[in-house]
Amino acid sequence: MTGSTPNSGDRDTFPKLLLENVRVRGNKPANREKDYGIWLTWTWSEIADEIQALACGLKSLGVERNDKVTICGDNRPHLYWAFTAIQSLGAIPVPVYQDSVAEEMQYVYDHAEAKFAIVENQEQVDKLLEIKDNLPMLKTIIYNNTRGMMHYDQDFLHSYKSVQETGREYNTKDPDFFLSSIELGNGEDICAMLYTSGTTGRPKGVMLSHNNMAITANNGCIREGLGEDEETLAYLPMAWIGDNIFSFAQAYCAGYCVSCPESSDTVLEDLREIGPTYFFAPPRIYESLLTTVMIRIEDAAKIKQAMFHYFMDVAKRVGMDILDGKPVSIADKLLYGLGKILVFGPLKNVLGLSKIRVGYTAGEAIGPDIFVFYRSMGLNLKQLYASTEASVFITIQPDGEVNPESSGTPAIGVDIKISDNGEILFNGPGVFQAYFKNDEATRDTKTKDGWVHTGDAGYMDAHGHLRIIDRSKDVGKINNGTMFAPKFLENKLKFFPHIKEAVTFGHERDFVTAFINIDLESVGNWAERRNIAYSGYTDLAGQSSVYDLIQDCVEQVNRDLASDEKLAGSQIQRYLILHKELDADDGELTRTRKLRRLPIAERYADLIDALYGDKSNCSVEAVVTYEDGRTDTIKADVQIRDAATISAVQQAAE
Repeated sequence: MTGSTPNSGDRDTFPKLLLENVRVRGNKPANREKDYGIWLTWTWSEIADEIQALACGLKSLGVERNDKVTICGDNRPHLYWAFTAIQSLGAIPVPVYQDSVAEEMQYVYDHAEAKFAIVENQEQVDKLLEIKDNLPMLKTIIYNNTRGMMHYDQDFLHSYKSVQETGREYNTKDPDFFLSSIELGNGEDICAMLYTSGTTGRPKGVMLSHNNMAITANNGCIREGLGEDEETLAYLPMAWIGDNIFSFAQAYCAGYCVSCPESSDTVLEDLREIGPTYFFAPPRIYESLLTTVMIRIEDAAKIKQAMFHYFMDVAKRVGMDILDGKPVSIADKLLYGLGKILVFGPLKNVLGLSKIRVGYTAGEAIGPDIFVFYRSMGLNLKQLYASTEASVFITIQPDGEVNPESSGTPAIGVDIKISDNGEILFNGPGVFQAYFKNDEATRDTKTKDGWVHTGDAGYMDAHGHLRIIDRSKDVGKINNGTMFAPKFLENKLKFFPHIKEAVTFGHERDFVTAFINIDLESVGNWAERRNIAYSGYTDLAGQSSVYDLIQDCVEQVNRDLASDEKLAGSQIQRYLILHKELDADDGELTRTRKLRRLPIAERYADLIDALYGDKSNCSVEAVVTYEDGRTDTIKADVQIRDAATISAVQQAAE
């Protein structure tokens, strides 16, 4: 069974889908959570009881239809249950990024007009207490984890369990309330309000209906044949649309189990224990896993290094064809099979990817080399083109037609068109209702007949696959007439395990330059093996030997670009290694780790000027913000290096 189709009145909201899952598969696992090293499991029937108690408790506290209730914390079953409990009352859940600083939270709480908050623990309570005087509409805070909360005696604070106890008493007095309240809901009701990452300004509240999310999620289940026996791990921010679809909406449509890790530090270990069959990760996760692999290989014995590189060469040559069911020679099949036993199988097992039947990546374009690495060793990794305003799915790569350069074909029910200026527009069942309290932005993004402007530039290729070039506003031209696609260049740089982030510049300039963030774990491991002493990121990033290491990466990218007729003129001529890591707390990245280009350009204007001048170094001073709100000042003398570029003649000679 691939899930209940949410197209009838008895299954058109998530609370109704909850009741359907209880009826169809009540004794099957719905959620798991690792607590103190032990996996706890709840069935669909058990989570329905938990949700009912919470919903009735929220009602007794005064939650009414259309009220906004924020949810904030790490991935916890109790917080996912809160989504459905809130929806059962006709109220609207508003998840908030748990690593946001208090000021960022204040904007969302204030803009959303939140009256109630459900949070995970003392840390999140403390953030709210810090800003509560500036949030006159916020009346009640409910916390799940009681650790450290003993001496908090404010009357507006309630523990999750106490609210459920009140709810059970409420249910005893009015046993028909919960089901009656669910029946009042319909597919056109707003089921969630999700705030965008805000790469160019304040985040916008995207209002999505039950129909938006349920129909889109179910279509995704149909496309991939997802059923109740899938396993997935919920570890990405609950405020992100991807987690709302993969860890909530599709779970309710297909009836599969969603597991939550013990903590963010144990995700890889928990991933191995769960062995998910359905897995999503943004490119940075796959990049991080690859970095871990390459570090281990560098530390391995010479014979193991040789075996790894030999069989990975075999995999890159024939692995993707084998995965796609295309013909390969018997000799290659045997070699690949041996590699599967000796290298690919153990490697996937160590990473927790052995059982994956469908793997996705989206959010940012993944480097083609990284993508090929995973698929060539047998992981069915596919790219999505997605957005919050689409309820995720716009395009999906079909099995057998997976191309590292494309984003796939339109999802079920989705239409795509390309405007005269190359911008991608889409229409479909997941199209958002509106931006909350922002009619102007809604009109700018969504046409009267339901088409959504993505802001991305791309085209449909001869095979009906969508190809993304870059953000429309980011694509430019170098003064020599070459197209400048910054994200494309940055992804090529980030393929190297020593490079964590990259920012490129070149629009209306004579040549391309780059900021580099080294990967502290990878480069630190490299430095330790060479007995290179360093005191921290800033010290390591400024060392000449590290610049030599990064220079090889930059010049390899230039060699690759030299063979691309359209992009050969966008080779990187100068670069520097930033003295600090780009950070969301400093406003340089979004909470989903997308670059905020304008703030970066403004903050590091002196460094950009130095890259385009004749300087070989530049003194800088930067203020950094820590998670607890403290600030510090970093001073450094940043080196600037020239990188060798490759002509077409040189490329041909090589």
